[in-house]
Amino acid sequence: MRPNRLAAEKSPYLLQHARNPVDWRPWGEEAFRAAREADRPLLLSIGYSTCHWCHVMERESFSDPEVAARMNRLFVCVKLDREERPDVDKIYMSAVQAMTGQGGWPLNVFLTPDLKPFFGGTYFPPDARWGRPGWKQLLERIAQLWRIRRKDIESDADRLSKAVAEFVAAQAQARRPATAVLDAAWEALKGSYDLENGGFGGAPKFPMPACQRFLLRRGARTGDSEAEVLAVGALRAMSRGGIFDQLGGGFHRYSTDAQWRVPHFEKMLYDNAQLLENLADAVLVSRDAELSRALRRTVEYLRRDLRAAQGGFFCAEDADSLPPEPAGPVGAISHEHKEEGAFYLWTREEIEGLLEGRAAAFCARYGIEAEGENIPYDGAPEALSESQAQAARARLLEVRDRRPRPNLDDKILTSWNGLALSGLSRAFLAVGDPEILALADAAADFLRRELCDGSGKVLWRRWREGQRAVAGMADDYAFLAQGLLDLYEASFDPSRLAWALDLAEEAIRRFGAANGGLYQTAQGEAAELFARAIEDHDGVEPAASSVLADAALRLFELTGREDLRRFADATLERFGARLEARPDSMPYMLCALDRALGRPRTLVIAGLDLPGGGELLAAARARLRPDLVTAGFTARTKADLERLVPAVGAMALGARASARLCEGRSCGLPITDPEELSRKLDS
Repeated sequence: MRPNRLAAEKSPYLLQHARNPVDWRPWGEEAFRAAREADRPLLLSIGYSTCHWCHVMERESFSDPEVAARMNRLFVCVKLDREERPDVDKIYMSAVQAMTGQGGWPLNVFLTPDLKPFFGGTYFPPDARWGRPGWKQLLERIAQLWRIRRKDIESDADRLSKAVAEFVAAQAQARRPATAVLDAAWEALKGSYDLENGGFGGAPKFPMPACQRFLLRRGARTGDSEAEVLAVGALRAMSRGGIFDQLGGGFHRYSTDAQWRVPHFEKMLYDNAQLLENLADAVLVSRDAELSRALRRTVEYLRRDLRAAQGGFFCAEDADSLPPEPAGPVGAISHEHKEEGAFYLWTREEIEGLLEGRAAAFCARYGIEAEGENIPYDGAPEALSESQAQAARARLLEVRDRRPRPNLDDKILTSWNGLALSGLSRAFLAVGDPEILALADAAADFLRRELCDGSGKVLWRRWREGQRAVAGMADDYAFLAQGLLDLYEASFDPSRLAWALDLAEEAIRRFGAANGGLYQTAQGEAAELFARAIEDHDGVEPAASSVLADAALRLFELTGREDLRRFADATLERFGARLEARPDSMPYMLCALDRALGRPRTLVIAGLDLPGGGELLAAARARLRPDLVTAGFTARTKADLERLVPAVGAMALGARASARLCEGRSCGLPITDPEELSRKLDS
């Protein structure tokens, strides 16, 4: 099949459609002009490279010459990668949800030539089935209605666009949220917690990392052991389940059952980055060896399978792959096309052929049944020692790596790499492995070199094969600023803190709304869109407003910059009514609220490399302290840090390291004894 107009694109998702007979165009002025000149509606189809049902619709409909001929004849067809352009996806997803009450991907939306939506849905089979209209018939019907009822359609599209614009602006009466919101969120999360299986809700069950984050911080700050127990229990249950890749490490997208055993097999960087941060904090809370192993195996997954040679991290691995070819007694059945999870499934016969004398114990531990294909889950740890299990897993992983691999989405996104910086930095603080810190440093260096201009204040969103593109959006600036703050507290490199401050300032300048919060896009960018959106939900990724509010409060504690505190306060007030109505809808924002309502403290350690410096630092890092921000310096770094953190100016370097604990603008006397520091921090 001859390539279409997507062949020149860099997005792996768009390239998956580059040989469709559909005359796809990328989102942009050329497509908009074509629709205006032909006076035809646009068909906008949105997805991402690891989306299973996107693959199904591509195979069933977009690869069919007959279907493609209808699409080309009736519409100007546009493909969009939602991960590159979440701003576009947000607006049209909101429109489809308003029309149908549901959403998802692939998202297929019909637009007027001036880009206003008038009909849409998600997956459509080629012909009617399962209660869904057929795609071929739908194309003809939409085109017919456009011809005979165009004025009505345009009028409806105008009304819908105005309603969507109002909705995505997240306008609400400003209200200062109080401590009661935190308590209400705790009760809501406790009420939805699955006490039998861990985690929240039933099947399908998602990890909900922002909810775990809130519970861990609430427990550490208030001493509420129940909140910690729920968060640690969820992470332990997930780490034992099939949602965790028991052989290769790392978490799959979600579980199709309530027991965490049967995953949807795609693996996303943003999930693993956030869960890594939660594992790190859970290890600090519980000192649980099982969670520490899951942390290290998640880091190893990121290093082995998602890390680019240049230092950044790729986006995702697909759920679908070709089944392995038969290979004697340990082979599996081959099929004609890719299947979901084929890379990860095992028969008992395969395992017995590979592990021999250890097979029975391995199968008992990991729930391997005699019939059918199995997803290993760690259901009976007592059946096989951890050292024996590790050797068995390594043998199976060696064989699995020879199977056809799932597709890799090898673009690098600034925002998701910012989340990875936070996860890796927190993981280093939990287990102290310098190799983990080196991964975070290399990723930060890559982002500075490849996805940032020389000033450090202008970000691009996407890098692939040496090319950067797409103007950075609010989540790129916010997530990276937060990640650099976490990296600073791990490495005490003043350049990381300075860059975080620059990005926070720039985010507020570019994306800040007059009454708090961040628009997804900067003023004047994405001018083709009929609305600017502000995300008001901490979902699988946190909202940019939530992340920057928390980062701004941390930066305020370090730098004393009142403008950052004002931004955070205004943002919390903007979402105050939403937090009161749905306190569990923005759990990451609740972490910022908890910080704002509490008594945040700053610890400054002078002479990190002097005698006693390591002991003071170990005391500061001994447990999870979400209200504490830590800075530190040596003789070499003092001058650079002093320009950023005013408290440093009053601290002199002596023969031994010393620490000062500051609250507000007042700092206590120098402390040289780590036990005294621990008592002060715990008071």
